[in-house]
Amino acid sequence: MMYEIGDYVVKPGNGVCRVEDILHLDISGADKKQLYYLFIPISDHNQKVYVPTHTADENFRKAMSEKEAWDFIEKIPTIGELWIDNEKLRERRYKEAVQSCVPEDLVAIIKMTYLRKKKRTEQGKKSTVSDERYFRLEESYLYSEMGFALNKEKDEVCRLIIDTVKSGKKPV
Repeated sequence: MMYEIGDYVVKPGNGVCRVEDILHLDISGADKKQLYYLFIPISDHNQKVYVPTHTADENFRKAMSEKEAWDFIEKIPTIGELWIDNEKLRERRYKEAVQSCVPEDLVAIIKMTYLRKKKRTEQGKKSTVSDERYFRLEESYLYSEMGFALNKEKDEVCRLIIDTVKSGKKPV
C-alpha cells in the first residue's frame, strides 16, 4: 500500500504519525534511489521517522477513521481476554501486541491484565510489574489512536469507551 502525504498511520513505538513527505534521503550510507516516507508522530512534532517505502507495510497501518473507531468501540464487548498462565509466554504476547499495535490485540491484553490484577487483588497480592507496565503501554497506544480518530483527548477515551459499551449507544 502506498501512503500519501497527509495520510495518518500507526507505527509501533510512535503511535499515530502523519505522512509529511515522500523523498530520497541525501545522507551518507542511504540508497539515493530509494524512496522514504517521512513520518511525524502527532505526540512529538519535533521527532522525524524515516522509513523506506518498500518496508512501510510491514511496520505501519492506516490510522482509524472516526467511523472505524465507533465501529471498533461497538466490537469491544465481543473481544475476549487473552488468558496466558505461563509468565514468559504472557510477556512475549504482551510485547507482540505492543509491536503490532493491532487494536483487537491491545484490547485483549488490556482485558487480561485488568482481570489478572482483579484476581491478584482478591488474593491479597499486588499486580505484577510486567502486567502494570504493559497495561499502561497497551492503553496508551489504543487510547491515543482512538482519541485521534474521535478528536478527543487520550484521557477521555477510556471513560468514553466504558460509557458507550455500558449504554450500548454512541454519545451525542
